[in-house]
Amino acid sequence: MARVVVDVMLKPEILDPQGQAVANALPRLGVTDVSSVRIGRRIEIDFAGEPDLDRAREIADKLLANPVIEDFDVRIVEDVAAEVA
Repeated sequence: MARVVVDVMLKPEILDPQGQAVANALPRLGVTDVSSVRIGRRIEIDFAGEPDLDRAREIADKLLANPVIEDFDVRIVEDVAAEVA
């Protein structure tokens, strides 16, 4: 089964306070070699038939992402079982 995955991230010029909080907490865990962290969302869409990338892009643009402050990437994952493992 194929699945469409939409990754939504804040645009690089937009401040990411969640990412900054994680980056600031890492040294307390002994992790000192990370220079920055950005937090995003992953949305998985299963179509009833064949995956439709154009339809998924439309969904992402109109509903899942705010194009003013976020970028998104849409891709097909062919083997869902292999990705979960």
